[in-house]
Amino acid sequence: MTSIADSTVIIQTSSQSVPSTPAWFGEVTVMAHSLKRLGVLSTFEERVRFARRRFGRYDLIDFVAVLLGYAISGECTLEAFYERVQPFADAFMALFGRNRLPARSTLSRFLASLDQAPVEALRTVFLEDLVTRPLEKEEKAGGLWDRQGTHWLVFDIDGTRQAARQRALPCTCDLPAAQRRLNEVCAPGYLGRKRGEIVRTRTTVLQAHTSQWVGTFGGAGNGDYRGELRQAIQAISVYMKVQSFPLSQAVTRLDGQYGNGAIVADLAGLGYVMRGKDYGLLDEQEVQARLALPPDQQTIHPETGTCRALFDCPDLKLSPTGPRARVIVATHPATSIEAKIGTTRGQMVYELFYTALPVGAFTPADVVDLYLHRGAFETVLSDEDQEQEPDRWCSHTTWGQEFWQILSQWIWNLRLELGHALHPTPLRTTEFAPAQAEPVAQPESSKPTDLSYGPPQWAVSRMGCIAGAHFTPQPDGTLHCPAGFPLYPQERRPERDGSLRIVYAARIGHCRPCPFREQCQGYGTATKKPRRVSAVLWPADGPSPSPTLPSAHPASHPILWGDWQRRSHRRERTKLLRHQRVDVRSMELSSPPQSVPARPLSRAERAHWRLSWAERLARNAASPVSPSVSITLFGIPNSFAESIGLKQA
Repeated sequence: MTSIADSTVIIQTSSQSVPSTPAWFGEVTVMAHSLKRLGVLSTFEERVRFARRRFGRYDLIDFVAVLLGYAISGECTLEAFYERVQPFADAFMALFGRNRLPARSTLSRFLASLDQAPVEALRTVFLEDLVTRPLEKEEKAGGLWDRQGTHWLVFDIDGTRQAARQRALPCTCDLPAAQRRLNEVCAPGYLGRKRGEIVRTRTTVLQAHTSQWVGTFGGAGNGDYRGELRQAIQAISVYMKVQSFPLSQAVTRLDGQYGNGAIVADLAGLGYVMRGKDYGLLDEQEVQARLALPPDQQTIHPETGTCRALFDCPDLKLSPTGPRARVIVATHPATSIEAKIGTTRGQMVYELFYTALPVGAFTPADVVDLYLHRGAFETVLSDEDQEQEPDRWCSHTTWGQEFWQILSQWIWNLRLELGHALHPTPLRTTEFAPAQAEPVAQPESSKPTDLSYGPPQWAVSRMGCIAGAHFTPQPDGTLHCPAGFPLYPQERRPERDGSLRIVYAARIGHCRPCPFREQCQGYGTATKKPRRVSAVLWPADGPSPSPTLPSAHPASHPILWGDWQRRSHRRERTKLLRHQRVDVRSMELSSPPQSVPARPLSRAERAHWRLSWAERLARNAASPVSPSVSITLFGIPNSFAESIGLKQA
């Protein structure tokens, strides 16, 4: 040991290595104790199972412990996490009732071998844990109360993307084909403002009042946004059922990616608010007649100052064969700056909003404000990126990455729950929209008559391809090709002769591997665009739609929004646990462990039979003769320690 001394400070050095305790170790200790106390770890062992060869002595719970610690730590990479946890590996694994820490290469092989079954089992356990232990402890739960006093629960569904950069590799005839590690988990797609060549998209579901995650569903490239939406709806249905709410009182807020009639059909029976992107509806006679009348309401955005005139179409058919929905058309004057949202026609910008919310409970301004309020979801995604970064690459396989991201959302929800235990706060009620003294009286009018169309007449292909008559119309407004893939309406164009032309297009990802590509597309494999089909609809004999004036919107009650603070609970708890001292000591046994006498092999062991699930778990379980670990957390309030079952010094 050497020392440097002056009049005020004495500095000493030592060659003995004493690693510092990671700042996040105290938080891992509290969360592992909570998971064990609540029975979550035992649920993992019993219900999330996966077996493969070359697992060694480890089981799935060992890798779950590593990934949970990685999510809590916030380290940039798994390599950095392993460097910090290695000196405390025995204490770390003992928190989860396990013995040895799996090597990083073993974790990589585990994630690479995962398939769909254990991931879906983990997703089920995650959702059951969320609904079994609600965040709110009060009799009055959070939610949205409309102008008729009906209680709604709001969910936000949106996608987030993670781009990956790839090196430029030479591709010559004398070199073997290049192998990309991320080919399975990523694909070319929309990158947004992120740098990279390939991308992975995941759809996330958030309970807007508690800021708890309900689910995550990922896919390579742009993902299957419609299939992921169906999975999100299923998760919301389970949540509403356990909370004893009818599914019709759940409101999902979606962005313009979902704004077409096919998505509205998928949301049948569920409340929703979304932007519409089928601007061909503006050419419908019923909409044109409504736009010629005075607007129902006018709103001014408090930040941008944009003044919108709102026109309510309570029951509008979104496609000739598709569903009906309430459509609100918002208009505002165009400026010298091109509008990024909506479509500009002449000197006006038009925006569409689709909703299933009842007219008497929500005015047009309420619907638009409720949609624009979903901007708070973006701050939640930003907080998640800063605190946990779930889009970090843990695996180069689809199911391995999905497994990690579900566990990351679990840690987010647990942080919220423990934050409320540390600083409980009452429900925060906000007047979302004030009450109106009296509804604005409007002249009564009869219900508009729909303009019906006859059967479609399919355009004839000049290239001798499969005719449009072989494409089957679906109830949601799409078509199915002979191979079973969907074609979505891309354009609705009213013609001068009174007919309506609808152009359907497939996805290029469906056309490329299709076995009928040579017969379906004119230039076969040389075609770079997906198949398109055009149909012409002629109006059936019947009356034309009559203009209708806006009806009265009773708004005698205010709209109330009940929620809890989103950020302070998590960050105060994290700050407390990371700024306090943590002592980790290994308690040596008083007497040396006695050697276990050798026993003869059983016939099953000699024949290398498959181990039972209990035998697999026991291989790396903490042994009673292992040295015990003592962990002391300083600065923990007594009330918080008592609420989570920690022993007080």
